[in-house]
Amino acid sequence: MESRIMPLADAVRRHVKDGQTLALEGFTHLIPTAAGHEIIRQKRRNLTLIRMTPDIVYDQMIGMGCASSLEFSWGGNPGVGSLHRFRDAIQNGWPNAVTISEHSHADMAGRYQAGASGLPFSVLRGYVGSDLPKHNPNIKSITCPFTGEVLAATPAINPDVTIIHAQKADRKGNVLIHGIIGIQKEAVLAAKAAIVTVEEVVEDLEAPMNSCVLPHWVLAAVCEVPMGAHPSYAHGYYDRDNAFCKEWEVISRDRDRFLEWMNAHVLGTPNHAQFLAYAGIR
Repeated sequence: MESRIMPLADAVRRHVKDGQTLALEGFTHLIPTAAGHEIIRQKRRNLTLIRMTPDIVYDQMIGMGCASSLEFSWGGNPGVGSLHRFRDAIQNGWPNAVTISEHSHADMAGRYQAGASGLPFSVLRGYVGSDLPKHNPNIKSITCPFTGEVLAATPAINPDVTIIHAQKADRKGNVLIHGIIGIQKEAVLAAKAAIVTVEEVVEDLEAPMNSCVLPHWVLAAVCEVPMGAHPSYAHGYYDRDNAFCKEWEVISRDRDRFLEWMNAHVLGTPNHAQFLAYAGIR
């Protein structure tokens, strides 16, 4: 059996192609920042990016021209404010125009669940009193055949590739996630292919009670990338870098300063370890 454990650059080169639908999921912690940087290095273009809560890494990918559209439910720099590269793309088409499809949190979770379950759409009791259905043609109404109640229906999410970050993988490629688990499991199971970056590869996962283990057969690639979630945190490994989030607010406001930082720290470094060293993070 071919090993699923490989360098991140190889995983992105093998599985992420121009024009794909791509989900980089993580909630509060375990955000796959290193993978986003590698996609930027490899200059992928015309991607449809999906995420419940796009934050700094999507701001970077949008600002470097990777995306043509975004499906999401909330976007921002956590605890700080707006995503300025995202706003610039929407308001001014820089560096290219990006279309958006906005949903609620509950709807995005349901759409991933539908995708993971092999269903064509998700149904929820939501959007009552909301203007989103007027602006999003993918939010439609459906009548319950049992009660006659009118509900909201939205298409399942089935990304070409889902990428997540996790704490550990064993040498077979089984992956352990613990701490806050958002929609990562469903996003992986809904995807045609899944890449997981992990803090470390170990002999035994030693999975604690109520943790999530993704078996190796649902994954296309597993990549050991310590601190691969920075500036978010990885439960049990390191804290969130709030200072970096505040710094990003300043860096991202200006196009020239943004490009200078990205060219020096991301495009100018060959991998995540060198990025951390050059940026003075580790």
